[in-house]
Amino acid sequence: MRREERYVRAIEMWRKAMPEVGTELVYGSVFQLLVATLLSAQCTDKRVNSVTPRLFSRYPTPKEMAESSEEEIRDMISSVSYPNAKARHLVVMARALMDKHGGAVPHDMDELTALPGVGRKTANVVRSVAFGIPAMAVDTHVYRVSHRMGLVDVADNTPEKVERRLMKHINRQDVAKAHHWILLHGRYVCRSRKPLCEECAVACCCAMHERNEKSKAKRKEDKV
Repeated sequence: MRREERYVRAIEMWRKAMPEVGTELVYGSVFQLLVATLLSAQCTDKRVNSVTPRLFSRYPTPKEMAESSEEEIRDMISSVSYPNAKARHLVVMARALMDKHGGAVPHDMDELTALPGVGRKTANVVRSVAFGIPAMAVDTHVYRVSHRMGLVDVADNTPEKVERRLMKHINRQDVAKAHHWILLHGRYVCRSRKPLCEECAVACCCAMHERNEKSKAKRKEDKV
């Protein structure tokens, strides 16, 4: 199957299966989305959502967080991955928002990634979810699924290369939802260790599934 056809068929099937889709992070403002996304790095959304209610209650805006200390925040996020580094990033990020942006979260990629602890993936989540900008955030799930399904080339071996390839083939109006379609597919179906191929709604347009089926057919032929 040609790559263009994989995109068309996968998008059509995901659109039917998940017409309304969005982030599973719980937040109440652009700032809180930024904080939650930063905390979600190498951590599950479920875990992040378990700590953010108390965190957001104490620090609802950059102003309160900027006036806090790393120790205070670390104690509140101790159950997430890398709490020391993330607590440090949150404090200096909030201070940078106050000092350079008047407490507002910018939507420009360069300005977002200049904030401490904010990488390209986090910036794209905020740009897409909060500001409605067609942006493709590539996390481990999006990276894995894109390669397994044959949506990208083997040479697309960095998140930014995968991002560029996906943006090239996905219509701008579908980009925001496509990020969540691919991410959720990787989180719940095309899992890292034990992909649930028998439950996959897009197996018909998956390169890995095609290879596996050919291998099965070859083994049967060899037994005859």
